[in-house]
Amino acid sequence: MMRALIFALLCAAAGVAGAAETIRIKDIGKIAGWRDNALTGYGLVTGLAGTGDSARNKATRQSIANMLSRFDMTVVADDVQSRNAAAVMVTASLSPFARPGDALDVTVTSMGDARSLVGGTLILAPLKAANGQVYALAQGPLSVGGYKYDLNGNVVQKNHPTVASIPGGATVELGVANDVSNGGQSVTFVLSDPDYTTASRVAAAINGALGQNLALAQDASGIEIRIPEGRRARLTDFLMAVENVSVEPDRRAKVVINERTGTVVSGGDVRISKVAVSQGDLKVTIVTDNSVSQPLLVSQTGPDVRTMRVANSRVDVTEQGETGFVAASNNTVADLVQSLTRVKTNTRDIISILRAVKAAGALHAELIVQ
Repeated sequence: MMRALIFALLCAAAGVAGAAETIRIKDIGKIAGWRDNALTGYGLVTGLAGTGDSARNKATRQSIANMLSRFDMTVVADDVQSRNAAAVMVTASLSPFARPGDALDVTVTSMGDARSLVGGTLILAPLKAANGQVYALAQGPLSVGGYKYDLNGNVVQKNHPTVASIPGGATVELGVANDVSNGGQSVTFVLSDPDYTTASRVAAAINGALGQNLALAQDASGIEIRIPEGRRARLTDFLMAVENVSVEPDRRAKVVINERTGTVVSGGDVRISKVAVSQGDLKVTIVTDNSVSQPLLVSQTGPDVRTMRVANSRVDVTEQGETGFVAASNNTVADLVQSLTRVKTNTRDIISILRAVKAAGALHAELIVQ
């Protein structure tokens, strides 16, 4: 783990020391209006082998009765006693440029006390958006990545058998009309990580690549790009040219620490002011040895002669032979970690030291503890 930590930090430092890295702006943001839409629906899964909802779930019984009524069959909900059906919620994500007839992946989750959805089939269920309008219809056999079997109190279960999926199980009935061009006049590019420096660089890079003063950074997140009159008829080609413009984004100094796994990730340009770190170790161990004392001769018996249990305890104190001392002056996190490694400091102690350096005000970066 320590070698991997040092390797990651040194590679980050080497990357900063080398040539500046430029990436396409499409990898650091997106055009405003490009978003997925959540769809939700209520449905009924049938065909379960006695693992569906019990008779206590009135909603499931009512759903079965309502479904049968559509086929001219009148059944009272209280008369439904089947355990081969389950009430479920159906969810899907509608892409921003979905067209009628496109297929969507569907996730099905149980609502009642069904034990498993293995072998079930989803009956036709409408999927609605937040505005209450139906955009897709879902139906088909379920794919469950687990199972659950129980008998006489013995249960064998793998994964979550009450959650299933239907790849391509929904068909889009109503597409989404997205006007990303603000009426054909301009588009707005939105950064995934808002930053004033990066926004300004993106605007300058677009203007330089297209040869016109078209882009203007509105704030730390949005860059408004004016569409030339000659390019409005071919908006797709214009946006392709914009997305492939390369830029050098600015990066904030961050150190990410995961205490559960003992992982530290830092950029090579994270600076540390003058600081001295002293690290030592004191280990205290209490050991108890249990022994039995009994009479030497079996004939030695009496009311006061019996086997005794004796506990012998000792305290062992182990102190590290040398105390590690590291002095850092205007160095990076990678330099500090490399110095701590020379004095054989483990990863857990390095995490504690970095937190102490941040508390001392010497670590000039945002410390993120996961």
